[in-house]
Amino acid sequence: MKKIRKHFYFSGRVQGVGFRYKAMYLARGLDLTGWVANLWDGRVEMEVQGPPERIALLLSRLKEDRYISIDQIQSAGQPLADEERSFQVKG
Repeated sequence: MKKIRKHFYFSGRVQGVGFRYKAMYLARGLDLTGWVANLWDGRVEMEVQGPPERIALLLSRLKEDRYISIDQIQSAGQPLADEERSFQVKG
């Protein structure tokens, strides 16, 4: 199964609403690896690795959450991190 790695910045109502732990729960359930962290400017940063369709499912489920309101997503491709084994909350 083909894997990709994506780096994201999320803007909107994304801090103080359980975004990081929801992302971790969903990512682990989808067998994705990576990390998620709050930033000082109110955004959330995330890197996630796995099959593209599972990453898309993670994003759609985050957007469906009633407490989270994503106004903007910036994304870029990243090199794979083959040594990574889980999805973690940072910071």
